[in-house]
Amino acid sequence: MVSQDTLVKRQFGHRARLALSPAGMLKTDGQAHAARTMWNLLHAWWQMMPKQERTLANADAAIRQAREDIDFLAVLPAQAAQAVLKTYFQAWKNCWDGRADAPNFKGRFRTVMSVDIPQGRDLNIVRVHRRWGQVNIPKVGRVRFRWTKDLPVGKHAGPENRITGARLIKDALGWHIAFRVQTLQGKPEPHQGPDIGIDVGVTVPIALSDGETYEHGEWLTGKERARLLHLEQRAAQRKRHRKPGERTSRRLHRTCDQIAGLRAKAKRRALDWQHQTTTAIARTYGTVVIEALTITNMVKSARGTIEEPGKNVAQKSGLNRSISGEAWGRTVTMLAYKTAQHGGTLAKVPAPGTSRRCSACGRTTPGNRESQAVFVCKNPDCGWSGNADHNAARNVLHLYRMGLALIPAAGRAVVRRAKRVKPATAR
Repeated sequence: MVSQDTLVKRQFGHRARLALSPAGMLKTDGQAHAARTMWNLLHAWWQMMPKQERTLANADAAIRQAREDIDFLAVLPAQAAQAVLKTYFQAWKNCWDGRADAPNFKGRFRTVMSVDIPQGRDLNIVRVHRRWGQVNIPKVGRVRFRWTKDLPVGKHAGPENRITGARLIKDALGWHIAFRVQTLQGKPEPHQGPDIGIDVGVTVPIALSDGETYEHGEWLTGKERARLLHLEQRAAQRKRHRKPGERTSRRLHRTCDQIAGLRAKAKRRALDWQHQTTTAIARTYGTVVIEALTITNMVKSARGTIEEPGKNVAQKSGLNRSISGEAWGRTVTMLAYKTAQHGGTLAKVPAPGTSRRCSACGRTTPGNRESQAVFVCKNPDCGWSGNADHNAARNVLHLYRMGLALIPAAGRAVVRRAKRVKPATAR
């Protein structure tokens, strides 16, 4: 339910796969490389110029001169070059506000290739039929894309519901386009659903305090896992036969691309599962309570030092990979904005002791957790037994009801300030 007297703007993205021809793919790759080069030139200009001359007008004049002096930068549309400039300045503002690290040079192989289309009127989106649509990409031409979700085009578009721009992104599965859609919606009324506590884990990804669990299987099928193992072995064999300093062969490049494609497919399936799960939770419950986990500390290596070597290093490495694979931080981020959209709230409580404390008597007795799934309270006056994940989720909800909630979770899971950057002197 929404209140129509209070309208708010909402911006979200819709991503679709592009069907580029080989010539169009070369043009798009060239624009992406030009955009990355423009970013690096801006960063070099920023470091070279005195602080009082680091203005938007001076930077705009610098990139205009660069587009005249360097021929291959001309393949990047002028609007896309301006978008690179605005994104770079916004990156410094985020750094000064403590929301991100300081911007740096973008490497050729470790940077996601992307091109921005800031003006929605340049897209000229048309739906061809049920499965495909067409979009106009500047300096590339008309390109088909998969129509998987209705977009506000034609008679469905208006001042309150329109496409404001798009962004081209390349991953292991090819080029995609992410549309920026702006809608004017009613502010949601407070959610009247019950409170719920959530315990995240590796064996059971999400366990709720009411006893419900959300689980998933392997992201790749048996044949796909066998194929991935075969490709990894082939890549390792070809790397073994490379001489020091020798250029990577095309066969090895192709093998690595196939490995990246399978891993990207697994990631997209994991994202789809997370979206469906978090949407169901946000629609059902009014208040969602989670643990304030410091994930970066949980996935640290156990190698130790030469003087004090670590123990069970291989087991800890496997646990770290499992934790990273579940992407708990991404789950929290999704819950944060989805609960807000449905009128609910997301709260965090301190994490220590929630898995070892009995939710019935509140005591922490040694040996309570007999196994990963079984919890038996060793307190002689209690003796409660049940599922360990369910017990931890109940403890999480109990901490919230006792008033021990931390600052309500915002859209970002981690807020940090970049090292060696002082907001007062960096401006």
